[in-house]
Amino acid sequence: MFGTAQRSVAAFDVVCLAASLGGVSAYRKVLASLPETFPAAVVLVQHRPVRSEDSLVKVLAYRSALPVRLLSDTDRLSPGVVHVVPAGRMATFTPSGGVSLSAADGHRTADPTFTAAAAAFGPRVLAAVLTGRMEDGALGVRHIRGAGGRVLAQDAGTAEAFGMPSAAIATGCVDFVLPLPVLAHALVSLVMVPGAAGLMRVSLPPWAAVIPPAVAT
Repeated sequence: MFGTAQRSVAAFDVVCLAASLGGVSAYRKVLASLPETFPAAVVLVQHRPVRSEDSLVKVLAYRSALPVRLLSDTDRLSPGVVHVVPAGRMATFTPSGGVSLSAADGHRTADPTFTAAAAAFGPRVLAAVLTGRMEDGALGVRHIRGAGGRVLAQDAGTAEAFGMPSAAIATGCVDFVLPLPVLAHALVSLVMVPGAAGLMRVSLPPWAAVIPPAVAT
């Protein structure tokens, strides 16, 4: 885990975000809502083609009060920094925040990254599945809830594509389904407002398809 100094001011050490179609616009709105004092490390997954020059960091940094950096192998997660997973890569983590990157299996980059975050940080992970097609992230949120973390999803009314949020919701592992502006403020409240994470807790339905840490793969 991260150090005790951070844990004393933040309910979560890591916020993992995933998106595909429509994600760049959604991320710009979310990052614009995070204050410069936001104490958690942010890990951002965006489906996009692999190119020689990745412009996503520059695009997102324009609206962000937090520094935005492209992750590289052997990096370490830092509180108050937005870490962008490179195109075509997935990230794994150590409990102290160390990062390793490897080639992704097609477009499934959110599932392995969420799963790795759940294994490394357990209940100290807050995840959100934003706009996108298909179902990347649905397996990962099962691991996050199974490890005691929390999950939000963007609603159909504000998502350019509802495939990814819908697939996550169908697992029963999403705490709240929210319009994008509300979701952005919920991230701030859950991480930064004392007691909010405990008050805004939703019990899993009996049919939820969680994957507990003991059987996580």
